[in-house]
Amino acid sequence: MPSADLRTAIAGVGFIGTAHARAAVLAGARLVGVAASTPEHAKAAATRLGADRGYASAEALVVDPEVDVVHVCVPNDQHVALAAAALAHGKHVVCEKPLATDAADADALTRAAMVSGRVTAVPFVYRYHPMVRELRARIRDGELGPIHLAHGTYLQDWLSDEADTDWRVDATIGGPSRAFADIGSHWFDLVEFVLADRVDALSARFANAYEQRPNEDIALVQFTTHRGTFGSVVISQTSPGRKNALTIELSGTRASARFDQERPGSLWLGRRRESTIVPADPDVLHPDAARLVVCPPGHPQGYLDCVDRFVADAYAAIGGASPEGLPTFEDGRRAVHIADAAQRSAADNGRWVEVAP
Repeated sequence: MPSADLRTAIAGVGFIGTAHARAAVLAGARLVGVAASTPEHAKAAATRLGADRGYASAEALVVDPEVDVVHVCVPNDQHVALAAAALAHGKHVVCEKPLATDAADADALTRAAMVSGRVTAVPFVYRYHPMVRELRARIRDGELGPIHLAHGTYLQDWLSDEADTDWRVDATIGGPSRAFADIGSHWFDLVEFVLADRVDALSARFANAYEQRPNEDIALVQFTTHRGTFGSVVISQTSPGRKNALTIELSGTRASARFDQERPGSLWLGRRRESTIVPADPDVLHPDAARLVVCPPGHPQGYLDCVDRFVADAYAAIGGASPEGLPTFEDGRRAVHIADAAQRSAADNGRWVEVAP
């Protein structure tokens, strides 16, 4: 089905739901409706976003026969029920991460997606930075040599004050893991994506900057991969001054490489006798990276561009294409299992825990 014929609806109209709505329209879909916390908010959001209607509830949206594609952008505790209902009613589904707040629900939802035959996707959108694809291509081509070390950070500061709060801090809504499941999931998805390898075991320690919070502010994680790469990452949502500091650095036998999400227009490559900066210029990039460049060299593109390209790929898949690197429910399920292993490890003083294959 061409994107121009798709009828899309968005459940949840906060920052991320608004980004999805924008991307859907840019991809050529018709935005038939939105759902919000109340019918009144949904009506106002429909006007703001240019949707045909505001639904009385998210439950009404996901079963509407007028809808082809449902975007689930509501709080975490609603993901499974809404995505499952949408699949049961024949919809294609784009579901925000985490796909579920426990591994069993993620398994069940992924099985339902497979049985449905519908296209399902999870927005691990950092895959859509051109320089992430360039890093992946250079590793695949052997330019770095066998990778023996992976490390990095994902640091934010939006919960760095004691009074800061959000629905994610409520474990009944956000889930038992916050910092790791919320942003650590993006970091591990990137590592596995660029390496084309899997984390097989990890050791995690969780901590809180403020003791009253029921889920973690900070996570320190060590890990190994199936092919023998060693790694570590520091994750925090309480690091003042760090807005969205996602970094990943990989060391191989021939070279190292570093991607910094806050400086996405280049990739650092280090060798024993020289270091170079690779620009986001289609003329020098591998084809899969070049296809994601939307601006002339030197003109930065960022997070919303990644959302746009992700949604465009999801809709292309609905039309029968097979876009390279589209993250599916299986990738969302994988992230939930990694988070589950991290929680079990942290609860046992950092014991090494195997990640479900």
